[in-house]
Amino acid sequence: MISLAGRDILHGWGKFVLTAIGLGLLIGVTLTMAGVYRGMVDDARALLVNSGADLWVVQQETQGPYAEASSLRDDVVRSVLGLPGVARAANVTYLTMQVTQGAHEVRAMVVGFESGQPGEPGHLLAGRHITRSHYEAVVDERTGFKLGQQIRIRRHDYTVVGMTRRMVSSGGDPMVFIPLPDAQQAQFLKDNDAILNERARTAANPALNRPGVPGLLDAVLAAQSSNHNVNAVLVQVQPGYRADEVAAPIRRWKHLEAYTRVQMEEILVAKLIATAARQIAMFLVILAFVSAAIVAFIIYTMTLGKIREIAVLKLIGTRNTTIAGMILQQALGLGLIGFIVGKVVATVWAPVFPKYVLLESGDALSGLLAVMLICALASTLAIRVALKVDPAEAIGG
Repeated sequence: MISLAGRDILHGWGKFVLTAIGLGLLIGVTLTMAGVYRGMVDDARALLVNSGADLWVVQQETQGPYAEASSLRDDVVRSVLGLPGVARAANVTYLTMQVTQGAHEVRAMVVGFESGQPGEPGHLLAGRHITRSHYEAVVDERTGFKLGQQIRIRRHDYTVVGMTRRMVSSGGDPMVFIPLPDAQQAQFLKDNDAILNERARTAANPALNRPGVPGLLDAVLAAQSSNHNVNAVLVQVQPGYRADEVAAPIRRWKHLEAYTRVQMEEILVAKLIATAARQIAMFLVILAFVSAAIVAFIIYTMTLGKIREIAVLKLIGTRNTTIAGMILQQALGLGLIGFIVGKVVATVWAPVFPKYVLLESGDALSGLLAVMLICALASTLAIRVALKVDPAEAIGG
């Protein structure tokens, strides 16, 4: 039976190989889409790990700086530091925007952090950490920026002093780290023309520019031109304390929201990328049906092309199980070659994708089993046709 299927494949090996390659490319797309989803989940988890935080303290009734807008006063960190179980706490800001370097422009998440505190990039590939209080930046390698380059963020230029890796947002955008005061200015302060217009409106407001009240207008203008907001406070918990123990008094007494790492991961994975995950799942289902249809059509066509040969086999007494086994082996062989081609091409083109594609061995094994099952099911149509062939066709053909 094995030699029978093998000889039949060798007889039309060109068509068989080309079909397997086409099926392999389709399987490669399927594996890549599964890798895209795995990469999204890994990006979300990497974001949490790289922050170095055990707790995220954010604006009340929001789901944190990665999922929703969150704004806190930067003096909140002092009250958080005084709570039992808090080892370290630091302000941080997150702003997704276009960062430019000459003609090169990239979508990035700009992170404002305090040096030596949670939120600082944990490891560098090259260069050094930020040492000045202004106008220095550490960038992820996927931004394409190089050490020593000047990059522009809003109205100011920053010198790239360090390079890091796998520092990305939940959406896969590479990160650019700058000092917290610069990030606060970039995120919350208005442009110069808007500031001038706001000052004119304030000066024209009699309630804010009262005659006989010296210094009132200056105080109001100073308050408008300064910024003391951040997006979150990153908290590290002391050994011996649980994160949820520390979070409870923050929620109760500080009128803020606090999320543990487990809760934040659920927000990122189960909520932020849930729609994308369902969409990818739909594509995987469609691709499975398309693959099954291709295999069924090819095996059915190959079977129709050798109806006379099958009739001869029946005439000489070949059992139906032998004929069915030959067709099944051809379908499984097609699937196996296709899977090998798909795995190879997925591995080759995955690094080219703009977002991280994570190809896991478990997904590959599941994909192989699914391909074999699909091929086996797809061969049933051709087997039914072969079993209905009348041996008399070998004589009357």
